[in-house]
Amino acid sequence: MTLTAPFLRAAPQSGAARPLRAILMGFATCLVLPALTAEAATPHHATHARPGHGSVAPAANPPEDAILGTINGQVLTERDVDNRGKLFALSTGLNISADLMQRLRPQIIRQLVDERIKTQEILKRHINVEPQQIAQAINNIESRNGMPKNALRDRLAQDGVSLTTLIDQIRVQIGWMQVLREEISGRGRITAREISQREEALRAEEGRAQYNVSEIFIPVADPRHSETELEFTKTIITQLRNGAPFPIVAAQFSQAQTALDGGTMGWVQEDSLDPPVVEIVRQMPIGAISNPVKVAGGYVIVTVNGKRTIGHQNVTMITVRQAFFPFSSPLNPQAPTDQQKLTLQKATAAAQSVHGCESMEALNRSLGEKHPSDPGGQLVLERLNPQMRQVLADLPVGQSSRPLVSSDGIALLTVCTKGQKNIAQQSPSEIADSLMNERVEQASRQLERDLERRSVIEMRKDDKTASAKASDDAAADDEAPAKPAHHGSEQGGAAQGGKPHGKPVSDQG
Repeated sequence: MTLTAPFLRAAPQSGAARPLRAILMGFATCLVLPALTAEAATPHHATHARPGHGSVAPAANPPEDAILGTINGQVLTERDVDNRGKLFALSTGLNISADLMQRLRPQIIRQLVDERIKTQEILKRHINVEPQQIAQAINNIESRNGMPKNALRDRLAQDGVSLTTLIDQIRVQIGWMQVLREEISGRGRITAREISQREEALRAEEGRAQYNVSEIFIPVADPRHSETELEFTKTIITQLRNGAPFPIVAAQFSQAQTALDGGTMGWVQEDSLDPPVVEIVRQMPIGAISNPVKVAGGYVIVTVNGKRTIGHQNVTMITVRQAFFPFSSPLNPQAPTDQQKLTLQKATAAAQSVHGCESMEALNRSLGEKHPSDPGGQLVLERLNPQMRQVLADLPVGQSSRPLVSSDGIALLTVCTKGQKNIAQQSPSEIADSLMNERVEQASRQLERDLERRSVIEMRKDDKTASAKASDDAAADDEAPAKPAHHGSEQGGAAQGGKPHGKPVSDQG
């Protein structure tokens, strides 16, 4: 008897059985780290990491405590930059050479400068990010990826990355969201009139094209000399085309507010994008990575996740329940154990006798609920992987599927509900969320711009990577602005016809 494993179950695999690179979503940022694997269980130093496993080639570096500069008197050291670089290498799962890391260095420093400024504002407002909030964010990362408790901490330690590096990023994200809530607290809630006006505008746009776009925005400090930023943008594009996940790179390097959401802008219309971006997305196939696109204030890299016509996108919505029969050891399809053979017999018998979602939930409880009975709420059938879509597409409501074998057990699925929905039409609550996002985005870009202008940034003379940030405003007075309207300079968008091309952060309040 041979067990085959043609299907992946809907629930996450256990940390010990997952592929090396897995997306770990943070609280409000898209940090990605390779999940634990059996192979990765042996500790190793980061400089000896295996190619393709998120490693940085060793290089001669300045002393770790070397001071690179100060931001309003707060020190930025070589160690800070090195740790963030290691975190990025581990995030992508790629083999990052010392030469490439050196080219990424200016943007790492720029990001750290931004975070220092935000942290200082958080402290100034006496906003306290509780340790429990950070711990919960890390726990969420682990649980969403089927990782045991403290697995993330252990993996970072194995790869020579300080846990403080991850904690600092999470603390800034949580604290900055609280700052933004304070900024918009006096502006009231979204009114029924505003929702009605947006609904009317959407009806008027019915039939026009919409694009689901993600972006990475690289600002140009001095529009007269953009060679450095262009070269950096090309380097990032090469890494993306070599397999670096777009959300991770966006979270690490994009200077748009959408970086908090992995670069995702959501569904946007052509008149919400810069004209050069519109020309690109019209022609781009789904999943492609663009060349550098020059926009007001910098360069943008875009990828198209989907295309649709406003008002017309019918999909099949389903709800599913599952029962999971666990194996006591990982499956070898060519040599199943007696326990695995017996498990298959039990699952096959259950598939014939269990009918309906309540019965499937009861069966899963009797099996110890190793996986949740509800694998994900309402699901869009067309967005499931092809194998799972094939199983569920023609499965009658209430009937059990055939046994679906995976490496650690066997799943039975049953469809509870199935119906058509036009997901291109936004509900009033979705419109309210969109309007609030826009309000938060406006507050964020205004505050960031004001804080940068008031900051005193002093970088050492032989490291000019972030010192240009302090001169952005001076350059903006004489030339084109350093950032477009959406990314932090309202003047920039007006002067150069720039369009906002980012999805604002969600209102966490």
